[in-house]
Amino acid sequence: MGILHLSTGDLLRSAVAEGSELGRAADGHMRSGGLVPDELVLGILRERLVRRDAATGFILDGFPRTLDQARALERLTPLDVVVSFEIPSAVLLERLTGRRMCPKCGSLYNLTSRPPKEAGRCDQDGAELLQRADDRPEAVEVRLRVYAERTAPLLEYYGARGLLAHLDASGSPAEVATRLRQIVPAGHLSERIPDTGGQP
Repeated sequence: MGILHLSTGDLLRSAVAEGSELGRAADGHMRSGGLVPDELVLGILRERLVRRDAATGFILDGFPRTLDQARALERLTPLDVVVSFEIPSAVLLERLTGRRMCPKCGSLYNLTSRPPKEAGRCDQDGAELLQRADDRPEAVEVRLRVYAERTAPLLEYYGARGLLAHLDASGSPAEVATRLRQIVPAGHLSERIPDTGGQP
């Protein structure tokens, strides 16, 4: 869609890899499958949203995850639409625990739906694929429990504001992408978000 994609998880993992103060603070929370404290997530997001490439619009992936984060986000930037990707828990568990990533190039694989050509090796550079700590079965179970307790209330919150769109995410990536384009047509966001000169 030509819109900047911002995953707070990726931003936090990058901070961990760089060994920054924020990364060190977030690392323990991420390894256990728990939520990183709001002040840490908001700090890194605030820094990212003031860059020029975010001025014409962006997609937030994995944020907000709590009502407090949603309220804080409202103070940072207006939203056009909030998409709830909905999928049965059993399918989600299989997808997450089967996910592998390349530590060199960042390519993602899934042992069931998108396996590498050579088991355990990246197709691009041959590096050994890794399972993220938060994709291990015990961490995924914690993540699902935390979602039910702290993130699910966002559906009512954004629904009451007329921003919520439900998306069936149980199909193939191509099927889900087609459904998403029906919710957010290409160019929709960039046309509605004014140029703020790099300020959120």
